[in-house]
This record gives sequence, structure tokens and C-alpha cells, in this order.
Amino acid sequence: MTGPVIASAPSSPPAVGPGSAVRPAAARVLAGPARRRGGARPGRVLRGVLMTLLSVFTVVPLLMVVVLALSPADAPTIPYALPDSLTLDNLATVLQVGAFPQWFANSLVYATVSVVVVLLTAAMAAYALARKRFPGRNLLLWSIVATLMVPMQATLIPTFILVARVNGVNTLWGLILPTLANAQAVFLIRQFIRDLPDDVFEAARLDGAGEWRTFVSIVLPLIRPILATLAIFVFLWHWNDLLWPLVVGQSDEARTLTVGLATLNTETVSTANVMAAALISFVPCLIIFVLLQRQIVAGILSGAVKG
Repeated sequence: MTGPVIASAPSSPPAVGPGSAVRPAAARVLAGPARRRGGARPGRVLRGVLMTLLSVFTVVPLLMVVVLALSPADAPTIPYALPDSLTLDNLATVLQVGAFPQWFANSLVYATVSVVVVLLTAAMAAYALARKRFPGRNLLLWSIVATLMVPMQATLIPTFILVARVNGVNTLWGLILPTLANAQAVFLIRQFIRDLPDDVFEAARLDGAGEWRTFVSIVLPLIRPILATLAIFVFLWHWNDLLWPLVVGQSDEARTLTVGLATLNTETVSTANVMAAALISFVPCLIIFVLLQRQIVAGILSGAVKG
């Protein structure tokens, strides 16, 4: 015979009253998120205001260049008034001033060839410094990094003398060759390759891949984000370079676009024409950024996931 079944009543929650010790703790827990949300709102507003101001300071000068470049030559414009109409006459005029097409072509060759050669040679050097062991590796690495502390102005005259002795003045190869050694690119790519997993290289060795195949088929695809970032910077460095092209390009046909724009002020051209030339010079920089920005974003995201 079974005994009576006694059902136990569920335990009642602790009383929360005016004198209870649970109430202040619960209040703190419930009030915490609200307090954090309220405190974060002014910070978000401040960041939004700062980003808006930075965007205005960045975009407004570019818009002013566009407006001045497309304004009629005799129309009142910025900073006094906005033009009543826009025209492409300034762009057509500047293309006929001096050797502007030749300047543009020289800059394009100078920047494009430099990007390709700098990235290829820097990637090969960085791969050897990051993955190969040989005597004097660290000494060689820090010797390359030490060149970053030497300003270009200190080596300008010796470099010009060397280029002049091999008849490189007023030539494209004399303009390009001295700028191909880029220590910063070597260092950045080397740091990127060092972070690649060792298992990838071990698997390549087990598959019988040689050094060149490993470099081309494995290393180059994996370091595309840093290559894309450096491609933008190297292109901009060479496209906007003024000092070295000014020294080595002494004839009108050997000038780059930056040197040519600097000499437009000595000719009878209006401010609108100078702004039109500046607008044309901006287009290649915008194109290369649009083409490579996806690789840069992918590299940032992969770095965030890795971290």
C-alpha cells in the first residue's frame, strides 16, 4: 500500500520589497543597458558630426575644381558666384596647350611601369626575406629598412649624375629606373607573407612545387590585398611625383604631367584651363582606386577575421 503522495509547492521567488537586498541589484542590472545606451548616443552624434565635417573638407575642394574646370572663361565663378552654365571648352583647350598629351602619356607610362616592376621585385624580395633562411638575412632586411631614413633629396644629385653618365636624361627609362627600388614595399609585403600559415607552404612542398611555382601559384594570390593597396600608393607616388621628373626631364617632350602643370602658369592660360588640366590628371587616380578598392576591403575583412 502506497503512502499518500505529498505534492511540494513550487518555491516562491524571493520577496522584493522596500527592505529587500535583491531590489538594488536588480535595479542596477536593469538600469545598466539603459545607462550605456544613453551614454553612447552623444558619442555617436559627435562621431557623425566629425565625419561629416571631414567629408565636407575633403569633397568641397574637389567640387570647386570641377566647377572651375567646367566654367566659361569669362563667367564669374567661385568664390564670388556659381556659373550660370557649364562647358567642356576648357578641357578641349587644355589638350591643345603645349605638349599636354605627351605629358599625360609620359606620366601614365612612368606610373604604370613602376607599379608593375616595383610590386613584382618587392614581392620576390619579400618572399625570400620572409620564408628563406640564409646567412645575413636579418642584416639585409634592416639594411633595406634603413634606406627609408635617407631622404630622397640627399641622393638626388648622385642619382642624377649616374643617370646622366649613361645618357638617361630626357628619357623614360632614365626617369623610371632609379625609382624601382622601394624599401617600404619590400618591408610591408614581407610582414604580410610572414603571417601566412606554414601549412600552406608545407603542402606545396609535399606536392613537389618548386620555389617559382610556390611564389606564383600560392604566394601572389594570397597577398593580393597588400599588393592592391601598394599598387594604389605606388601609382599615386609616381603619378604625383614632381622633384625627380623635374630634374631628369629637361625637355618639353620628356616632362610628366605634374611638371607640365607647374609650367602652365608661365603660359597664357586661364585659371579655368589650369583647373581643367588638374581635373584630367585626377581621372587616372580615381580609376585605379575604383578598380582596386574591392581587394583592399577584402584584405581589411580578412585581417579582422584573422585577428
